[in-house]
Amino acid sequence: MLRHTNVTVVPSFMLAVLIAGCGGDDGPRFAAPQVTVTQPVRQDVTPFVEFTGTTRSVAAAEVRARVAGRLESMHFTPSTEVNEGDLLFVIEREQYQAARDEAAANLRSAEAQLALSVSDLERIRQARESEAVSEQDLDRAVAQRDKSEASVLFAEAQLSSAELDYSYTLVRSPITGQVSRRLVDMGNLVGGTDQTLLTTVNAMQPIFVYFEAPERVVLNLLALKAADIAARPEADTMVSAFVATSVDTAFRHVGKIDYIDNTVDPTTGTIQIRAVLPNDDLVLFPGLFVRVRVPARVVRDAILVDERAIGTDLGGKYLYVLGDSSVVDQRYITIGYTTDDGMALITQGLDGTETYIVNGMLRARPGFPVAPMTEAEVAAAAGSDN
Repeated sequence: MLRHTNVTVVPSFMLAVLIAGCGGDDGPRFAAPQVTVTQPVRQDVTPFVEFTGTTRSVAAAEVRARVAGRLESMHFTPSTEVNEGDLLFVIEREQYQAARDEAAANLRSAEAQLALSVSDLERIRQARESEAVSEQDLDRAVAQRDKSEASVLFAEAQLSSAELDYSYTLVRSPITGQVSRRLVDMGNLVGGTDQTLLTTVNAMQPIFVYFEAPERVVLNLLALKAADIAARPEADTMVSAFVATSVDTAFRHVGKIDYIDNTVDPTTGTIQIRAVLPNDDLVLFPGLFVRVRVPARVVRDAILVDERAIGTDLGGKYLYVLGDSSVVDQRYITIGYTTDDGMALITQGLDGTETYIVNGMLRARPGFPVAPMTEAEVAAAAGSDN
């Protein structure tokens, strides 16, 4: 017959405390766990607010066929830099050259007719003075002269139009930038009413970054700019922006905010902001998703702690702070900003004079003492052991 025995499980940490307490004054005692401690750093800090944005070209152009014809040749290498006015494509030119020559001939004919009309008008005026011709003949000569002048103007307009069409057979880059690939193969008919898209050109230097920011951030930026203007009227007062890509996360792309929209989006409560970046190395392309950091107001004499020392539970973020007799106290804190070097700005919960555990948190328990050592003491002890 089996008998059921009730077994009480005692956690090992509590069991050690109970055994130590039962040992009497002369009994065995367990040493407090060793931990590494340090104190908060006090210094001025410029926090950053971070947003998600997209890159756009400062200028983008669609290169289209403006006259109809067969695409004869291409004169660029895809994904290379082209200058404004560089030849990109040639559309068959014969018919447009013939139309231009015909318009030029019509202009010369109209000019000759005008010269004849002017000469006839002069002779009729002289004859009218001697009353050899009637007033009606003079009026008819004046009308013919005016008609010839109008014919010359019309012929000039026709020639200008023909020359313009002829120039459109040489498709040139409208801007300086990086050209894409050709979108139409050689030999195809292009142009006409649809003005066929042949390629695109994007200006890559500099490049824009657009992002949306809450109105409070925008007001803070404007306040920073106003403060800079007051302090340094002659200096560049444009607020800086720092950009990181999905691959390059170091926020090494630095630019300036050059545009803040004049309207708050009522659906999101945000305002569109634009930064302009040099992009000298051409690593930023239009359409990239990027992270943007913008500086906020400087926090004077800020309290900074090592981010490694911060724990999290249902109550929020906390630190293990040493009290009297090195007894651990769990102190809940509020973090305002984390720096790139792993320091957290504490806005609530500390006054800056505390000593907190930075290494060995798993060995510490709130309400129990620890054996604290500074990082310098730990390093010295490790050196002596070697």
